[in-house]
Amino acid sequence: QAQLVESGGGLVQAGGSLRLSCAASGTIFKINIMGWYRQAPGSQRELVATIQRGNVKYGESVKGRFTISDDNATNTVYLQMNSLKPEDTAVYYCYADLLSWSWGHYWGQGTQVTVSS
Repeated sequence: QAQLVESGGGLVQAGGSLRLSCAASGTIFKINIMGWYRQAPGSQRELVATIQRGNVKYGESVKGRFTISDDNATNTVYLQMNSLKPEDTAVYYCYADLLSWSWGHYWGQGTQVTVSS
């Protein structure tokens, strides 16, 4: 099986920056897509960004402020978050669609990002 482990969340003032990391480990034969979703209290989980063979996709609310990147050698995906706003406060979840002993969707445990005004 595979696991996703996130790091890098925390508390930051509005206008500040944070960088999230997510490393996929375990038995991994191929990764199709990795990305980030977030969920604020009382809200549905929403897309932040995904990356698939170099192609990136962003949620509308983060375009121009967040940048997703990956390191295929280490099966790690990063999310650089700049110009953070209080409305970016949420639990951020790493996601991967990958081939372990079978194809599957995997989620990390989540990391809290809090942006103070």
